[in-house]
Amino acid sequence: MKKIFSTILFLILALCSYSQYLSQVTFSGGANLSSIAFMTDQNVLIRTSIDGKVMEWGTEVQSDRNNNYYAPRLQPYMGRIDYYGLEADSILRGKVKSIGTCLLTYYGQYDMEIKIGKLKSVGNLMLDYYTHYDNADFKGKLRFIGSSVLEYYSSFENEAFRGKLKTLGSSAITYYSSFDDKLIRGKIKSIGTVSYQWYTSLDKIGFGGGLKTGSFRQNISGVIYIVQ
Repeated sequence: MKKIFSTILFLILALCSYSQYLSQVTFSGGANLSSIAFMTDQNVLIRTSIDGKVMEWGTEVQSDRNNNYYAPRLQPYMGRIDYYGLEADSILRGKVKSIGTCLLTYYGQYDMEIKIGKLKSVGNLMLDYYTHYDNADFKGKLRFIGSSVLEYYSSFENEAFRGKLKTLGSSAITYYSSFDDKLIRGKIKSIGTVSYQWYTSLDKIGFGGGLKTGSFRQNISGVIYIVQ
């Protein structure tokens, strides 16, 4: 009995030590979803695009003078990186296979056409995408991160935010509409319970379009939202 308990405990600890999770969501221009980042068990960030491409990986460099500022580009990870070789199908060859202890998998040539080549899993975290059976406006975009659902504004919504990210898990994202000041149209208005205000054309010259209230980095429901 003691041996069985020890084995179970070891498996639980091993699973936890190799877990990955959604860490960051980044918006460029204060408006457009530009990347989604996952944190590995070795504290390596893996940034991916909304359509399932690995963009970069590494660690964030924090400013010595400002605790809220991090360099936009990641510092390269110096550990082991493996790539899919000739043993894999032609779709996977040359793609990143593992970053440290984190294994990456992709949808292969026998999967649904819209998914082929897209990132399928980051460690034990599964990813899935909208297909041609779904709303045509979302086709190919990331739909699931584990059990979290991503929804987007459709083409029937206000033109300032149609196609933009609408919800991620329990966090709803709203934007300023085409009826708002021209300098803030399409910019983020709120994420979850956090509100953002931007300088408009009525404010001082030189401030227009810049963030007025709210932080560029916010921890919302356990995820860091970065509004650049």
